[in-house]
Amino acid sequence: MNTPTTLWVPEAGQWLSTTTGRVASDGYSWMQAVHWVAEDGRYRPRRSHGPSFGATTIRIARELISLSPCRPGISHLQRRLGMSERTVQYHLQMLRQAGLLAYVRRGTRVRTEGALASEFARVIPRGFDLALGIRTLGEGAGRRAVGIAEQGRARMAALARLAAAGARRRTAKARSPRRRTAVARRPDCTPMVVNTHSLPGADGSFLPPESKLAGGSRTPRSRQRRARLPARLNKIGRRHQLAGELIREVDWLGRCQAPRIAWLVRHVADAGWTAVEVRAWLHLRGGVTDARRPSGLLAALLDGAERVLDTPAKRSAAVEQWRDSRTAARRRHRQWSAAPSGPRSAAVRRQVAAALGRPGTSLPPGETVGASSGSDDTAAWTSLSAADREVLREAARGEFLRGETTLVRSAVDDLGRATAEEVYGSALVSRVLRLAAGTSRMAFGGRGAGAR
Repeated sequence: MNTPTTLWVPEAGQWLSTTTGRVASDGYSWMQAVHWVAEDGRYRPRRSHGPSFGATTIRIARELISLSPCRPGISHLQRRLGMSERTVQYHLQMLRQAGLLAYVRRGTRVRTEGALASEFARVIPRGFDLALGIRTLGEGAGRRAVGIAEQGRARMAALARLAAAGARRRTAKARSPRRRTAVARRPDCTPMVVNTHSLPGADGSFLPPESKLAGGSRTPRSRQRRARLPARLNKIGRRHQLAGELIREVDWLGRCQAPRIAWLVRHVADAGWTAVEVRAWLHLRGGVTDARRPSGLLAALLDGAERVLDTPAKRSAAVEQWRDSRTAARRRHRQWSAAPSGPRSAAVRRQVAAALGRPGTSLPPGETVGASSGSDDTAAWTSLSAADREVLREAARGEFLRGETTLVRSAVDDLGRATAEEVYGSALVSRVLRLAAGTSRMAFGGRGAGAR
């Protein structure tokens, strides 16, 4: 009997684009998977403290199925369920690690722009389908269930009863009348008409004043709700706004904390710099692709920037220069061609030219050995001395060890495999051709790509 696999999804697989599960078609099916994870016991949190997957997790899951889109704010779940912030965070983390939730987009914590909760997709783990024998149709997260094995029907029925019982309890709680205090009900009044069926007797009857009637009521101007205008950012807010934009746009700042970056960019933020101007300045200081300590590198690169580009005109010129360099780089990439060329090493080209009987000359960068396929070239290759062939073989072998096969491939293409084996040796020619064929299968997933 096979031991069931443990449910555990790393952080890189907790996104809708990388998940191995399938998106649940409705909340009822998703709650079946949640109850299965709680009862099966395959998931265990990998930490030494905190709660475990259980009844509290199921309560939070029942709250999530009522959200569309599923964007549960921590404060919303706190109010609805009466839990602490840390408890809600623990159970959302367990739902992600068990493969039941997948990020659609990650939330933000930029206070100046308004904190945005993360949006999730309710996902059924692949282990659930395998354990119950559920057959699916389709690819990726969009798969759908089309059948179930006979041995999984009883377990599915039990999970369905658990999911339905939770739905009934939730519906009954939502429909239960609220507890009211013993306060006399005020009569319903309309303009010029008074309902008297619920008034007390004539002894204590009274009519409400005209200011309280529906047509005559007027809310004081001070109490009228006004449209909330967006708050203007102060100095601290501008620093945090600039820090958030840099963290999103600069690759090597992606894992930095916004408060620390806001402190580092305080000088340029107070001088009125934008994120584009900061990126242009970083380009002028030198391109960076990776940084071991990004915050320290940013502090060094921004040192004195507000004194060098002290006017908007200078900053605009830097931005134009940066954009022109990016346009030129894209143009160079479009014009680049991967056409095969000769050896890039000048020493190798001199050795090949000497072996071909042209001492003192070197092949141009675009010329390859055996560029012409005439009978004269074939005769010249086959008539090489043993010393010349050894020089060519050493050059080809060194090129092969560096991952290049230009010499051998050009000889095979232009002179034929027999002549190439006579010059370079059959073993080296076979290894070069085998390498090219194996790389093609691995790149396109052909048959036998991983069979060894």
